[in-house]
Amino acid sequence: MSANLALQMRRENALPQGLASAFPVYAARARNAELWDVEGRRYIDFAGGIAVLNTGHCHPKILAAVRDQLDEFSHTAFQVLPYEPYVALCERLNTLAPFTGAAKSVLFSTGAEAVENAIKLARAHTGRLGVVAFSGGFHGRTTLTMALTGKVAPYKLKFGVAPPAIYHLPFPAETHGVTLADTLGALQTLFRADIAPTDVAAIIIEPVQGEGGFLPAPAELLQALRAICDDHGIVLIADEVQTGFARTGKMFGIEHSGVEPDLVTIAKSLAGGFPLSGVIGRSSIMEAAAPGGLGGTYAGSPLACAAALAVLDVIEEEQLLDRAQAIGAAIRGKLEALLRRNDVVSISGIRGPGAMIAFDIVGERGEPDIAGTKRVIQHALDEGLVLLSCGIHGNTIRILNPLTISDATLSEGLEKLERALAAALARKESHASSY
Repeated sequence: MSANLALQMRRENALPQGLASAFPVYAARARNAELWDVEGRRYIDFAGGIAVLNTGHCHPKILAAVRDQLDEFSHTAFQVLPYEPYVALCERLNTLAPFTGAAKSVLFSTGAEAVENAIKLARAHTGRLGVVAFSGGFHGRTTLTMALTGKVAPYKLKFGVAPPAIYHLPFPAETHGVTLADTLGALQTLFRADIAPTDVAAIIIEPVQGEGGFLPAPAELLQALRAICDDHGIVLIADEVQTGFARTGKMFGIEHSGVEPDLVTIAKSLAGGFPLSGVIGRSSIMEAAAPGGLGGTYAGSPLACAAALAVLDVIEEEQLLDRAQAIGAAIRGKLEALLRRNDVVSISGIRGPGAMIAFDIVGERGEPDIAGTKRVIQHALDEGLVLLSCGIHGNTIRILNPLTISDATLSEGLEKLERALAAALARKESHASSY
């Protein structure tokens, strides 16, 4: 019995089915954009721990920072005995805030916690309850964030009715047949039919939808939301959990639009694989909670704070904002060449800023090809390439390789992707000819 299979059997006996994994492949070690499983097989990582590893696996500067902190202490609970790395990190985050004026930050452990606390702050600041989110958006799996998430399966199945005062708008996307006018019209209908804008605490949006299919929010939409929020005293929240920390070629995805949010939720690549999240916000909003209203036992772990400070150094020293643009250009060039070929499965809709790139697997009439997408991902794994899908139809391939990836490894990964796309077509044609 293989080591992977043995571990999979142990997993099935010990863990619930609700916790799913993309592949029955068990990691043993990893460095930068490469990892090896328990059987010694090498993979190129185009998933990045779902956008967590912008600075790669086990960056030596990040590991050194964590080791230094571990030699001092691992935990006190910031609410009991505070510590300098937490303060230093918040100071640096405040200088990076994608809005003008004074900023303050608070730290947590997960992206869902960051979103929950952003909503709490918006409600405390405005004295209102309502929250507006978007179809296809992903904001977490807790009861509140699951309600904000704009996709039923698998995130909401069997978990009951959502909390009150949460509303969804259609997200503008050509592939979904939704225009910007449709979205803004739906917002006005919402204000007329369901909730007055004076009862809305916040509008939350991902500058680029992650799980929803790597769909960039049009700048015109963000500008319109900013104006509406200003008119009605609504807090605009940019969920940068997946788009943050250089992935899009900017520190935060919303910077591409020129629109300034009021609160920014952060997590994933903030700490290079260590659990850390936070909210950066305008001081006037961040001060809305009473003492003790924010926090968590592990929130702002000193080890994770040390890692995050090193991550920010790496982003600056290795010029990862520019690197994201160069990586994105290379990926786009490869995909655009594949788009014109007939010896690979049909692809369309190449999109995304910086190195947050995605494309769709489609059928002969341009319809979502879910089966073809699964074939591509499996063939990629067979080639030694870790890929993930996303999107409301499950036919989007997203690429989230570390920004520290070498040119040689990136090129090798794209060649593996090319072979997977070709193998998926060959398998489809072979299957069709058998009937």
